[in-house]
Amino acid sequence: MTGEELLRIRVLDDQDVFAMRRLGREVAETAGMTAQDQIRVATALSELGREIAVEGLDDVAVVFLLDQDELVVSLTFAADAGFRPATGVTLAGRLMDAIEADPAGGRVSMRKRLPPGRARLSPAGIRARLGGLTPATALDELRQQNRELAETLEEVRQLNTELEETNQGVLALYNQLSAELEETNRGVVALYAELDEKSRQLREASDARKRFWATVSHQLRTPLNSIIGLVRLLVGPGGDPLGTEQLHQVRLIGSSAETLLALVSELLDMAKAESGRLDPQPATVDLVELVERLRMTLHPTSGAGGVALSVQVSEAPSEILADEVMLTRILRNLLANGLKFTEEGEVRLDVTYDEATREVVFTVTDTGIGIPAEHLDRVFEEFYQVPGPVQVRARGTGLGLPYARRLTEAMGGTLRLSSAPGRGTTVVVRLPHGHDAVPVADRVLVADDDAEFREDVRRMLTGFAVHIDEASDGLTALEAMAAAPPDLALVDLLMPRMDGAALMLRMAEDERLRDVPVVMVTAATSQHYPPNVRAVLPKHGLRRDVLLETVRHALEHEDE
Repeated sequence: MTGEELLRIRVLDDQDVFAMRRLGREVAETAGMTAQDQIRVATALSELGREIAVEGLDDVAVVFLLDQDELVVSLTFAADAGFRPATGVTLAGRLMDAIEADPAGGRVSMRKRLPPGRARLSPAGIRARLGGLTPATALDELRQQNRELAETLEEVRQLNTELEETNQGVLALYNQLSAELEETNRGVVALYAELDEKSRQLREASDARKRFWATVSHQLRTPLNSIIGLVRLLVGPGGDPLGTEQLHQVRLIGSSAETLLALVSELLDMAKAESGRLDPQPATVDLVELVERLRMTLHPTSGAGGVALSVQVSEAPSEILADEVMLTRILRNLLANGLKFTEEGEVRLDVTYDEATREVVFTVTDTGIGIPAEHLDRVFEEFYQVPGPVQVRARGTGLGLPYARRLTEAMGGTLRLSSAPGRGTTVVVRLPHGHDAVPVADRVLVADDDAEFREDVRRMLTGFAVHIDEASDGLTALEAMAAAPPDLALVDLLMPRMDGAALMLRMAEDERLRDVPVVMVTAATSQHYPPNVRAVLPKHGLRRDVLLETVRHALEHEDE
């Protein structure tokens, strides 16, 4: 046994148990322990003393030692005394830091760490102080225990008082937070109500604006057509001859009326496009003839400032199935914009064919002033014009690009613009070829709660799939697939009633649907998808070429 011995006593009867308890408390005090630890040491010795009395051990040696920063209490007795550790040893172990009971070796040892930084006597000083203690009777020890119990009860009472005050403070804080949260909730509810009202007003304003443009456009067309007709009568054959100045003025009237009529037609088409009523009438279009006609029409405009206008059509896409009027308006707007904002250099139209996506690609490039990055998104807003000196000279309505994009999307295509100041502008229009002999897919299901997004995807898949089914939620999608299993499903992850993940689990449980490939098109991010998810596409900025290539790859993978 290591450590410096402080005190040794022998426990022969009940009186010695009281003495052992008292000495344990005194040793703990002189060793620098706190009052609470002193009571713990004394109580642990009391429990072991009770165990000794119960077991009938008649001669037990108790040694107190100081082992560096620990107080060690060792009890030794005869190895053949038949000692069996019971509840006393267990309780003592809870009060001390460590306890070792070896009945076969006749020893029980307990350890308690000394608090750091507290002043305490040296081992010699402790022995001297303990040697001066007077023997204590059982009554004295009982009185001391009662005193300790009373002090402990007082501490418990104080702790209960502090706990009650703390609980009151917590309750008051909880009530305050609850009141503030309730007030905040009321404010949020009111804000949502206000936002709903604002949204309703905005929808009504938007509807009113669409009705206004549609009505005004229709009302303006009649008098404009009358003006144009009268001008043609005045300047045409059979009318009274006009003087040179009169002829010039009448022609100006006719030109202005035709320009105004074109603007009215654009406004009417914009209103139709926003309300989903713009209906393309596809027909076979000779691309070579179309672009040559555009070059001849716009060539005089390009020659004025020394700007060259060139067109080039590759051999592959000599024809396209599209609405010729819409396609002509798209390209005329893009080329006119390029010529308007190009002071020197070239405006070029290239028409190519993309074998991978089966799309005809129209690329309009110019060497003009370009568009600053902060205005790239806004140029597709109706009536918006980029500020600048050239824009002031070349006035316009700000409808060219938005109008071209609306028409492109109505025909199931995409329009992308890239530009930089001083480096010109490039606009790429992609349209489905429309002459594929056999569509790639027979049936595709689009499951998404966003009606506008479903409509965009439907346009992108036009000509690519024979049947395109739509579903606004997971349950509707499941019912549609049960009625007619698709070749492929485009599924949004976040949908009402049944989300995309739950839908795919239900598909996995159905023998007819478990092998249907799924392309996830979602704004959410996740790292875990079911096995039948062939690809994940971002919902924002989805391009037709990317979508078709992904769908084609998913179908080819299914056939392997």
